[in-house]
Amino acid sequence: MDEARLEPGGEGTVPEGDGWFVLNAREARWAERDGLRRTCAFEGDEPFPELGVNVNVLEPGRPSGMYHAETRQEGFLILAGECLLLIEGEEVRLGAWDFVHCPPGTEHVLVGAGSGPCVYVAVGTRAGRPELRYPAAPFAARHGAAVAQETNSPADAYAAFPRRLQRYREGDLPDL
Repeated sequence: MDEARLEPGGEGTVPEGDGWFVLNAREARWAERDGLRRTCAFEGDEPFPELGVNVNVLEPGRPSGMYHAETRQEGFLILAGECLLLIEGEEVRLGAWDFVHCPPGTEHVLVGAGSGPCVYVAVGTRAGRPELRYPAAPFAARHGAAVAQETNSPADAYAAFPRRLQRYREGDLPDL
């Protein structure tokens, strides 16, 4: 297997083409949805075909996304800070080194908590075409983390949260 070329750009470095690579999150391209989390996915314009891995920074009181369930499994490892896990109608407080496993069909979202940012790694399989469901969940809506009307469309669920690419924000990632 050949090494992928790393392409520096205005929003950060991205891999070009297939192949192995090493890329530091502080040099990679990041994305942010207004009012939600900041994410480093380590991918170029084409997503990895089998496994999604990203580093996320979540400010206190902000949701990671909209409360949802999907047909793929996901996992979350909290590296620093605190957050609330809204899962299957319950709230669970999480801190550094807590791991969350969400089997397919599990309703969930994270919401920043505590006095500073929460940093976590998210992983998920990309096997098959995902089906998503965003329920209108009143308990998640209290945290700004639910759609007003149930939908299966990510475009509809995130219409109020435009996504923009950007460089790493200095200080987002702690030295562990």
